[in-house]
Amino acid sequence: MTAISATTPVDVSTDVLIVGAGPTGLYGAYYAGFRGLSTVVVDVLPQPGGQVMALYPEKEIRDVAGLPAIRGRDFVANLVEQAGAYAPTYLLGRQAVALAHEDGEPVITLGDGTLVRARAVVLTAGIGTPTPRPLVAGGEWHGRGLSYFVVDPAAHAGQNVVVVGGGDSALDWADALAPIASSVTLVHRRAAFRGHAATLARVRAGDTVIHTDTEVVDLGGDLEAGVLEKVTLEAKSGEQTVVPADHIIAALGFISDLGPLRDWGIELSGRSVAVDRAGRTNLPRVYAAGDLTDYDGKVKLMSVGFGEVATAMNHAAVELDPDLTLFPGHSTDAA
Repeated sequence: MTAISATTPVDVSTDVLIVGAGPTGLYGAYYAGFRGLSTVVVDVLPQPGGQVMALYPEKEIRDVAGLPAIRGRDFVANLVEQAGAYAPTYLLGRQAVALAHEDGEPVITLGDGTLVRARAVVLTAGIGTPTPRPLVAGGEWHGRGLSYFVVDPAAHAGQNVVVVGGGDSALDWADALAPIASSVTLVHRRAAFRGHAATLARVRAGDTVIHTDTEVVDLGGDLEAGVLEKVTLEAKSGEQTVVPADHIIAALGFISDLGPLRDWGIELSGRSVAVDRAGRTNLPRVYAAGDLTDYDGKVKLMSVGFGEVATAMNHAAVELDPDLTLFPGHSTDAA
């Protein structure tokens, strides 16, 4: 996977810019390459995979054709590998903030000042820009011992990990980290968990220490050096407990909205982007696919998004080169 560091603004030119590196966007990157188009993929999250990686990477996905069951993390890895046959460029950890047109072609400005000049844009941003619900007690520790999801479970091997939350994400992370972390403490501010019962049963059966009706009230350690050492918990009764912690994962869910996209002049249908059957928006050379879109009869499923982005990418290919045919041919005929 070719990724450009998010530390320095750059100017990039490409045939197609895909905004959103979730499953639909990753499959779109494959299809763009299959049609001979150079591709840049942008996402505000620091890794590809969208909500699959942010919310349920350890869960099994069972509703994709030809895959009876596959773990979310493995599914994303397969999509990245599939797209990688055509070497897309990834600009991760950056938000697409503005859209303009120069000589009829889109120019996207990213939050770090990067300009991406594309011949066409395909929006696959799911339900919009995901913003993690913050951990009020320790916001200043973000990136210094506090994170809102796990990029690589192996990074927490041998650590004392505190997981905060009561939904599927929190239970998934507690379950996944228990075999490799030195200790896992699960903290939930309510008595009952919202996550999947089977996952909760596995967590309860293991060595994870569970605190319910409890909140995190303080994080301690060397903030300057980014070294977390302990977390203070407070139960509803007022009793406080201090637990050792090298890292805290606040799996409190995400708040999603369309963000800057609302100001781009795109026709909206509620909180979705209106498209025609080819995936075209009302803006020239701007397409959209997946859960971001709406049209009469729309069904928001991952499998539907795959078909939509393939359709949009094939129409974009013909728009960029009218000598091409809309039908892409069969992948089995490709070298």
